[in-house]
Amino acid sequence: MSPVTVALVDAQPLFLLGEGRLFEKNNAFRVVATGTTVAQAKAIAARFRPNLLILDSDHEGDMPSTILAIHAASRATKVVAVTAMPNIDAAVRAFEAGASGYALKSSTPEEFIAAAETVLRGGTYINPTFAAQVVGALRAAALRKVAGQTTQLSVREHQIVRLLLQGRTTNQEIADSLSISVKTVKHYMTLLMQKLRARNRLEVVMAVQKIDGFQSGHTHQPVRYN
Repeated sequence: MSPVTVALVDAQPLFLLGEGRLFEKNNAFRVVATGTTVAQAKAIAARFRPNLLILDSDHEGDMPSTILAIHAASRATKVVAVTAMPNIDAAVRAFEAGASGYALKSSTPEEFIAAAETVLRGGTYINPTFAAQVVGALRAAALRKVAGQTTQLSVREHQIVRLLLQGRTTNQEIADSLSISVKTVKHYMTLLMQKLRARNRLEVVMAVQKIDGFQSGHTHQPVRYN
């Protein structure tokens, strides 16, 4: 079986040397290229298309964009980001960009090899010392994304919400303002309550105020809900 091809990119020459020796000692791996800059990482991915690229995530610049560029150059290349200091937000951004692993530079040689083997098998590797925090942050980010998707309002729904915020609370008032039927207003109110997981109009107003675009720049009239 042919060795797994590995590329190493790190701004610290001494760490890069240690990484290279670690993988060269293991017959399962073959180091095909090394580099010290983000530009070199992209060029290495395009030229060598390694099975695995271990990338210094402490580089200056936009690391998610670098990971995306690596995958654009070589879709099959797995990326493991390494860092001197754990940063939960940076880890989340790296995974969202397509990284398969996030490890500490202080990891033991055995942990480094385990990280490589895990991602090459199709798994995800997160250093155990902060794995729970990263997983929690990824879940929270996913929930925020889903929430943003589920609260996308149509043009008509926006119009009705605006009127609610202006104090026009009855179906007839809304229908008259928009020149539509009361039945149509009821239909859209039902859709709004479903989208916003609201049980009544007051909860619709409370929920919609948390959506981008309704949080500022609007003067709300006092509203009574019977």
